[in-house]
Amino acid sequence: MNPASTSLVTQFVSSPVLAGLYDWLSLHPDHGGDLIGWAVGRLVLILVIVNVTLVMAALLVWAERRVSAWMQDRLGPNRVGPQGLLQPLADLGKFIFKEDFDPGHVNRWMYLIAPLIALVPALITFAVIPYTGVYEPDAQVEGGWAWNSWAVADVNIGVLYILAITSLAVYGLALGGWSSNSKYSLLGGVRASAQMISYELSLGLAVVSVVLISSSLHLGDIVAYQANTTWFVFQQPLAFFIFLVAAYAETNRLPFDLPEAESELVAGYHTEYSAMKFAAFFLAEYVNMFVGSALVVTLFCGGWTFFGLETAGWLAALAIFAVKTLFFCFVFIWVRWTLPRFRYDQLMRLGWSWFIPVALANVVLTATAIALDRTWVAWILPGVLVLGGLLAAWIAPGHVAVPRLAERTAPVSGEEGSR
Repeated sequence: MNPASTSLVTQFVSSPVLAGLYDWLSLHPDHGGDLIGWAVGRLVLILVIVNVTLVMAALLVWAERRVSAWMQDRLGPNRVGPQGLLQPLADLGKFIFKEDFDPGHVNRWMYLIAPLIALVPALITFAVIPYTGVYEPDAQVEGGWAWNSWAVADVNIGVLYILAITSLAVYGLALGGWSSNSKYSLLGGVRASAQMISYELSLGLAVVSVVLISSSLHLGDIVAYQANTTWFVFQQPLAFFIFLVAAYAETNRLPFDLPEAESELVAGYHTEYSAMKFAAFFLAEYVNMFVGSALVVTLFCGGWTFFGLETAGWLAALAIFAVKTLFFCFVFIWVRWTLPRFRYDQLMRLGWSWFIPVALANVVLTATAIALDRTWVAWILPGVLVLGGLLAAWIAPGHVAVPRLAERTAPVSGEEGSR
């Protein structure tokens, strides 16, 4: 698509109102923008982003119930509002008017702030994710055109910010389980901390390969690199797969919902919570799900770009980003209602014995390919690692002596049976 082409969208974006809004949201005072306008614009933008994220979390609750009903050939919620769309509001009213009961045996202050510690990091993570942008003339770059991403906070270390903030969420779950003074809640908190720390390593290593190729920690630069070459899901499919699975584990979604395993822990770390405090934990999970999908889109699927369609204007770029993010939200729901829960030993073995070594090997070989200027190595590397893993999985069971079922269940006789 010709960047200089005009369209209805382009004409709409060039209107005086939206032009003023563009100045407020994009021009920093150091670059000729108005200080008051920039501050007011950022405040409005923050309020809009937070409210949109919370509304999306509520809609994801509705979508989860409707999609699971569709997959299981049933109806799901369809009474409150058209197609049940107002069901999240009914649930919110239920939580608000429920009795807010605090058990007498809890550590009260830790018990009260734990839901906030779980929810707030999920909301502020979105601050550095570029949700839209423009493809505009720039005489300082080769070709005369540049990708300008928009985010609430345009920081150069966006990747480090995300890894730092997402690691804080584990404190909310661990404190919620510990402060409840309940054995089941404590076990859920311990499981949550062990699981999230384990898969956080895999998630970070998967991002390292992206940073190596793009040579930047700035999320806008990562989006621009993919727009100029190709998406990282094609360049680094193994890193994409590890990041996606680690994101499921970080958000405690099936098949990694061991911290909330009802069949084992009676709901886990939030067993002693009720009313809006329980709703905050519940909301944090869906906000993390939305933010995790946005991160997958930004790091591996081109962000707000889509093969030239983004040049129609920032509204088109915003629509592209929203469609991609909602698709991965659907994948989250799809996986939950498709795969069964892992055993805890299987979950930890997958993280420590498979994902971390494979992700580390991916980083080392990608760095070697870049250093030797052999970029084709990065393209064939995922296939080699996957084939090696499948070969190891095929060979490994032959070295483990597993008794047959008849030997394990045979009755004991003779002298052993009389003891």
